[in-house]
Amino acid sequence: MFILIHKVLSTIKKYNMFSAGDKVIVAVSGGPDSMCLLHILYSLKEELNIKLYAAHVNHCLRGEEADKDEEYVKEFCRKHDIECFSRKIDINKLAQERGLSSESAGREARYEFFDELLTSLNAQKIALAHNANDQAETVLMRIIRGTGMEGMVGIKPVRENIFVRPIINIRRESIEVYCNENNLSPRIDKSNLENIYARNKVRLELLPYIRDNFNSDIVTSLNRLAETISVDNDYLESKAFKKYKIYCDNKEQKVIIKKEAFIEAEAILTRVVRLALKDVKGNLKNIEKIHIYDLIELQKLGTGKKIMLPENIIAYNNYGSIELVLSENYVNNKEKKEYKLNIGENNYIEQFNMNFSIRVVGTNEKIDFKERDYVKYFDYDKLKQKITVRSRREGDRFIPFGMKGNKKLKDLFIDLKIPKEQRENIPLICFDDEIAWIVGYRISENYKVDKNTKNILEIKIQKN
Repeated sequence: MFILIHKVLSTIKKYNMFSAGDKVIVAVSGGPDSMCLLHILYSLKEELNIKLYAAHVNHCLRGEEADKDEEYVKEFCRKHDIECFSRKIDINKLAQERGLSSESAGREARYEFFDELLTSLNAQKIALAHNANDQAETVLMRIIRGTGMEGMVGIKPVRENIFVRPIINIRRESIEVYCNENNLSPRIDKSNLENIYARNKVRLELLPYIRDNFNSDIVTSLNRLAETISVDNDYLESKAFKKYKIYCDNKEQKVIIKKEAFIEAEAILTRVVRLALKDVKGNLKNIEKIHIYDLIELQKLGTGKKIMLPENIIAYNNYGSIELVLSENYVNNKEKKEYKLNIGENNYIEQFNMNFSIRVVGTNEKIDFKERDYVKYFDYDKLKQKITVRSRREGDRFIPFGMKGNKKLKDLFIDLKIPKEQRENIPLICFDDEIAWIVGYRISENYKVDKNTKNILEIKIQKN
């Protein structure tokens, strides 16, 4: 017993799992693994100077048995003066509502509960009871599915500096012995003994077969593989992160991967792309190897080309650089409206998230005509009826300042090298339905202030 506790303590110290004074929420199902974890942390709480809480989710999948699991956890916590929080959730109903498997819905429900407790208790850590056998099963399952290096890292001892796994190096056999020696009498979920799930098949059939026919210590071997791969992967990830800072820009709900990134070694480039995708969406859910290489292939194609990726991510080739944006931020031109702007008012237009301030300049007022992107002056007397703002439309034409003939707006955008997806979001100030100002770029020759101008209109724009 003392050897196992010492081994757990070594793992905690090796990965700096806790700091003095931490509030730690222990995820407790009532099974051998979580009860072993809770009991060990209870034994070490004074030495580690941590405060323990227990969190239990009743998935309502096993009827009376599930209720008995919940009561068992509560009773243990009462005896040991550990504050316990529990929640009943109909996982089958939740799975149907979210279109998920029961296993995935259960995982989401648990982590949502943990997150709530983390906030309400002002806790620092959530302790999970994954063990060495879980690690071996995870690595083997991922190898079977054709994982890459990151997948073979398996279950990380510490994730996001919040989720910690103190018994990740303890084998299931040792956990069962510990429970017996301490008379814990944990609950047994009989569904874990049925080979109807992929993980159960690996646990009950594949690993025992490998152990009996190829490697008697396959669990240790797979754990060693994960640890070895983790060291190499951490090095590559750190290199990729530095390159990401060099080659990628986050701008207004999108990420730009500069074309220079694509000459990097493949091991680094693929990781830079993953980091960019994660920054756009917040996670890498449903992003697979094929999507990473589709994006790399897009960079070799001509400017203006685009592809759709999972999770509503759109990728564009903009003169060799790749721009990533969520589809909800890619505004369809047909959905855009025209907005009237009133003189003497501060007009806020939500579509552009801008304030348009318009006034007629007083005759005695001194004007600074210094070139500024978001303040422009126009001949007010040439305006007949209305001032509006809108996005571009098919067939728009414009007479740029200093030119006599008009030009297609599309051609002007190309000349200015304005990225294709940005063109939809550029405000166009119109006088009597004629474009007077492409905001941030050009004003019209037709409305310029000249020596014959008597009254001047000032338009000032402020981004929110």
